[in-house]
Amino acid sequence: MRYLLTHGYELIAHKWRCKNGEIDLITRQQTELVFVEVRTRAGRASPAESIDLRKQHKLIELAYTYTAQNSISPETAWRIDVIAINMDQHGNVLRLSHIRNAIEEKQ
Repeated sequence: MRYLLTHGYELIAHKWRCKNGEIDLITRQQTELVFVEVRTRAGRASPAESIDLRKQHKLIELAYTYTAQNSISPETAWRIDVIAINMDQHGNVLRLSHIRNAIEEKQ
């Protein structure tokens, strides 16, 4: 979370939950709402690759649920980012990757 805050993001919610699931972080970057999925893996395994198609659809559904429940205008721009963190066996961060617009709704 500190990474996002130091890069100009404003935290709106942490571990937002509804009956359909959870969004790790909800932030705002300027006028854009940003839903953030955080994935952590040990070693060199790719955390981002652990987000399968089912999880992608779930995150999109959760984003729509959040905007509806919070009366956010359909005109409001939003995206889903992924923060992928690789850690060593001692819990030290080896690499942090921020993938902007990682999950896009397919029309």
